[in-house]
Amino acid sequence: MKLLMKLCLVCVITCFSFHASAQKTKYKCLLQMSNYMGEGAYVVVSLINPKGEYEKTLYVMGDDKEWYNSLKEWYKVYSKRPTDISAITGASVTGGDRSVTTFEIDNTKVNKGYKLRFETAVEDQQYHVDDVEIALTDEGLAARTEGKGYIRYVKLSKSE
Repeated sequence: MKLLMKLCLVCVITCFSFHASAQKTKYKCLLQMSNYMGEGAYVVVSLINPKGEYEKTLYVMGDDKEWYNSLKEWYKVYSKRPTDISAITGASVTGGDRSVTTFEIDNTKVNKGYKLRFETAVEDQQYHVDDVEIALTDEGLAARTEGKGYIRYVKLSKSE
């Protein structure tokens, strides 16, 4: 009987472990920049909760920490809770260029009021706190979303 109970417990733990790890989906993110003049844009992709608060940094384009403070709203949160983001950083993106990155989104956040925010800044130019915002819905994740500043558009697709 004890052996059977232990086997059942192992099965339950295994099922929950598999279920928990299977709750994230990888998305390929195509970011097309507008044709602006100037330095490369720093872009941060953040998960924003239904209250409008930063919950998680998904990706940072721009790897020189000296310029992170130009992403003003994100930096307020990041500077209070600095985390190692080296695994999710890449090069900044210049005018007219395109960038393809991949990040994971927790499936429990989809269709629950969350959104993705693409915040942009360029040295000696304007700052855009919400250059692109994408509702974290099935429709939002499938659509091409136009930018308001340095980003022309963002298109997400599920990655294998």
